[in-house]
Amino acid sequence: MNHLLAPIRVLVVDDHPIVRHGLLALLRYEAGFEIAGDAADGEEAVALVLATKPDVVLLDLRLPRISGVDVMIQARAKGATARFLVLTTYDSDDDIQRALAAGAKGYLLKDVSSHELLQAIREVMRGNAALEPSVAARLLARMNDNPNDELSAREIDVLQRLVRGEGNRAIAVALHVSENTIKTHVSHIFTKLGCQSRAEAVAVALQRGLVQLPR
Repeated sequence: MNHLLAPIRVLVVDDHPIVRHGLLALLRYEAGFEIAGDAADGEEAVALVLATKPDVVLLDLRLPRISGVDVMIQARAKGATARFLVLTTYDSDDDIQRALAAGAKGYLLKDVSSHELLQAIREVMRGNAALEPSVAARLLARMNDNPNDELSAREIDVLQRLVRGEGNRAIAVALHVSENTIKTHVSHIFTKLGCQSRAEAVAVALQRGLVQLPR
């Protein structure tokens, strides 16, 4: 089969059966799509992403066991190459930022039409972004209001060590500074990257190419 004509394999992740089954029905009867599987919670989703290797993952944010954001972080950390398209009812600035920072290639709300959803999946598959217009507008406004500060060389060093899983004490010893100094660096990193946790900071840094995964 010509690769360009191969169906787009989609994994559907949503904890609400009616929503999940509706999405599966839509994809099942639409030409050009193939169902890779479906999951009702975050841990199951990570396992299926790794096992079935879908092209695109339709992903809700609020899931049992682990969140949609953590699904993306964990799956990508384990080498998953799927493109994640968030489909949710939540559109707070924090939800949007965390999802995009974790690697989402698109962000849609659940009132999107079937045609718009299918088109968004195609766009994400082509490597393009697929954002709800209101989400895109708010994201651009936020970026303009809060330009990203550049990380210092020392902060990049600390961030690279966070990627390797080192704790504050180990980093302090390696850099010959106090643990409180490292805590301050980590706090500044969170602020500059707009993150609230180490996992999110690592995801953002990897996505932006600020650091690299250890070999």
